[in-house]
Amino acid sequence: MIAVYNLLSNIIEIYIWLVIASAVLSWLIQFRVINTHNRAVYVVVDFLHRITEPALKPIRRLIHQILPNLGGVDISPVLLILGLVFVQNLLVDIFF
Repeated sequence: MIAVYNLLSNIIEIYIWLVIASAVLSWLIQFRVINTHNRAVYVVVDFLHRITEPALKPIRRLIHQILPNLGGVDISPVLLILGLVFVQNLLVDIFF
């Protein structure tokens, strides 16, 4: 059972880092520090977008319905990370 817990915990941890990388890259693109016309950058950005967007899109929809316009600030990655940390803590309670 410890192996299953470690596997699930590591997958969640990797996904948290992918969400952070996606958010940081979106800021760098927005401030024009990174140019997406570079093929390598485009591949990385596309990969991160395809991996994180299915989880972020429902959160964005929910935020848009509940909260007023935050002036372009996207808090969905923060909420997703908080949810993933919550799931990690639930795994500790389930397995131990």
